[in-house]
Amino acid sequence: MAEYKLKTGKVGEAVVNGYKKIENGVVGGYKAIEKGVVGGYKKIENGFVERFLERVGEDEQGNDVNPEK
Repeated sequence: MAEYKLKTGKVGEAVVNGYKKIENGVVGGYKAIEKGVVGGYKKIENGFVERFLERVGEDEQGNDVNPEK
């Protein structure tokens, strides 16, 4: 079955292009906020892990040294 697309003309193309610019700006803003929030969380998480946790039960390559668990 054939696919169809609405003929928008010059005015329609201008409207669609304007909408896409707004959409890309909003999405870009959300991505920047997400990147900042995730980056902040990872800093907190890494600080917690370094301060309060230590690795146990792995050799230098990350293999479990207690396979009977």
